Amino acid sequence: MKVINQDSLAATLDAVNEVFFFGRSLSKPEREQISQWIASRQGRPGSYANMFAPTENDIKKGVKLFTGERVRSGAAIRHILGEEACRALTLLDVSIVGVHNALKRANRGMMYALNRSKRMPGMYCCGICSCSLWRHLAVGGLEDSERRLAAGMKALKLHRSGNGKWNRFPFYYTLLALSEIDLPFAIQEMRYASAICERYLRTLPKGQ
Repeated sequence: MKVINQDSLAATLDAVNEVFFFGRSLSKPEREQISQWIASRQGRPGSYANMFAPTENDIKKGVKLFTGERVRSGAAIRHILGEEACRALTLLDVSIVGVHNALKRANRGMMYALNRSKRMPGMYCCGICSCSLWRHLAVGGLEDSERRLAAGMKALKLHRSGNGKWNRFPFYYTLLALSEIDLPFAIQEMRYASAICERYLRTLPKGQ
C-alpha cells in the first residue's frame, strides 16, 4: 500500500489514518520512511503554530477530512493537517531523533497557541478545528490532555442541535473523534447521536 503522496500532506495522512482505522500494519522501514517524510514538513512556510505545513496542492485544491467533509479555508487546512500530522507521528512511534524533535517542536508550537487562545476550555477556533485538536489529544499529544478533552466534551454538549447532531460541528468527523476518546462524556455524546446513526445505517445498500 502506497502511503506517501509527495504532492499532498492531506492524502498521506489519509493513508496513515486508513492503516490505523482498519487495523492494518506497516513494517518498521515503512513507518520510518513515512514518519521522516511527515517530519520534513515541520515548521515550513505555511505551517500553523510551527506544526506541519500542507503542500501547495493542499492549499490550492482544498482537502477532504478522512470522514469526507471538505475543508477550503486556508487557516483551517493548515491547523487541521498540523494536528493530524502530530497524531500520525505519535501513532507511528518511531525511534528517530529527527522525527522526535520535529514532533516536540510542533507540540510546543501548538501548546503556545492553545495557551494564548481565549476560547472556551477544550475548544479551539471552530468546531472542525476543535475535533482535530481532540484527535491529537486523544493519542496523548500535548499537555493536560485528559482535562482538555473532558472540557471539550462538556462544550460539545452545549452545541447539541436536538436532532442527534451538533451545531458548528461536522457530524462524521465529530463521531470519529468521539470514538477515540475514552471518557464518559464522549460516550454520552455518542449515545446522543446513536439514533441518527442507526437511521443512516438502515439506508445503506445491502452488503455494505
